[in-house]
Amino acid sequence: MTAPSTAHTRPSRGGRWIQRWDPEDEAFWEETGERVARRNLLFSVLSEHIGFSVWTMWSVMVLFMGPEYGLTPADKFFIVSMATLVGAAVRVPYTFAVAVFGGRNWTIVSACLLLLPTVAAFGVMEPGTSFTAFLLCAMLAGIGGGNFASSMTNINAFFPLRKKGWALGLNAGGGNIGVPVVQLVGLAVIGAGGGPRVLLGIYVPLIVVAAVLAARYMDNLASVKNDTGAAREAVKDPHTWIMSFLYIGTFGSFIGYSFAFGLVLQTQFGRTPLQAAYVTFVGPLLGSLIRPVGGSLADRFGGARITLWNYVGMAAATGVVVIASMRESLPLFTAAFIVLFVLSGLGNGSTYKMIPGIFQNKAVALGLTGEEAAARGRRLSGASMGLIGAVGALGGLGINLAFRQSFLSVGSGTAAFVAFLAFYGLCFALTWAVYLRRPAGPAAVARTATEAKPRLSYAEV
Repeated sequence: MTAPSTAHTRPSRGGRWIQRWDPEDEAFWEETGERVARRNLLFSVLSEHIGFSVWTMWSVMVLFMGPEYGLTPADKFFIVSMATLVGAAVRVPYTFAVAVFGGRNWTIVSACLLLLPTVAAFGVMEPGTSFTAFLLCAMLAGIGGGNFASSMTNINAFFPLRKKGWALGLNAGGGNIGVPVVQLVGLAVIGAGGGPRVLLGIYVPLIVVAAVLAARYMDNLASVKNDTGAAREAVKDPHTWIMSFLYIGTFGSFIGYSFAFGLVLQTQFGRTPLQAAYVTFVGPLLGSLIRPVGGSLADRFGGARITLWNYVGMAAATGVVVIASMRESLPLFTAAFIVLFVLSGLGNGSTYKMIPGIFQNKAVALGLTGEEAAARGRRLSGASMGLIGAVGALGGLGINLAFRQSFLSVGSGTAAFVAFLAFYGLCFALTWAVYLRRPAGPAAVARTATEAKPRLSYAEV
């Protein structure tokens, strides 16, 4: 397995290939780099946005599926779980595809691939279709989840370290907002009395537009290539797995709740499809919009600090959700759930900002400076991002399976929320212990000061 890195150049293979790219050079960045990077960011966001919409389309489709479809709530939770699973799994190969095909070229290909699940769902979406057919179509929709990984890897190479929190937050937030958009479109379709095929038909031309615009306006970076050594090093680095765990708590929550929110409202609170759709989009919308804010706050105060206190907020909001669920208070439940969405989005931005900072920090600790340190940081952070994104997305699978089991066992989502509360506590403890804990006592401080290889400080990452 290989991973993307940024070396200097390689021969042009035709098409829109940029041979020299050095965003850490401030003169280069101001003259040409920023303009090109922002243009690629814009159209990367568009394609990733459509990918998220296709990936999470089944969170809307299941709202259309009334008793005539013959599916239980557990069946519906399992359908959306499988879409989440595939979306997580394809993130790893999608990460490496950027270096093989080029960021622009793979954006075109990955956009076109979204036609497959959309057309397939159009063909089967009617009563009488087997559960297996619905399940396979939902799994096929999972390929939309891979667009995030390739887009983030591509944009990570375009921007300097000092801008990564903002750029990656905006890129991811613009993609994440595809979740509430498809839910809003679904609300409009339901409200107008349309069926699921109307919703699917809306997205086919949008997919084509995204592919055409990527072909017209995006670029490939010749300096991005797959690096087997970086992949092996990233897999062996404990920080890759620590950040994967933390990302489960933020992005896993966001995507899992996005799939499950409408189903929980229908199943636990007896909402109709239209009533559920009226509020389902609000949480993902706010969570998507605030993700760049999380990245910007991390740029300013340090991703570890923002992430730590964000988990405190997520635990508190989950506690309120548990109380509301036990009391069957729909207004309190809805309000607390939306706050949970907002905090998951904020944490998405801060955790992803930590990744390049951690590996840059480690490069400096090895004695590297300047562009040499920056290049090593980009190399290893690029190698780790796809894996972290994939593992984080598996959190969405865990959330939907937990809801399925909770409803099967106790008839409500309360037990699942208690489990999520405990998990956020673990994430808080891990963030503090690894990235913010100070040496204990004067002796430890003195020992750290005299060590040849001092303990790395990640508080600012």
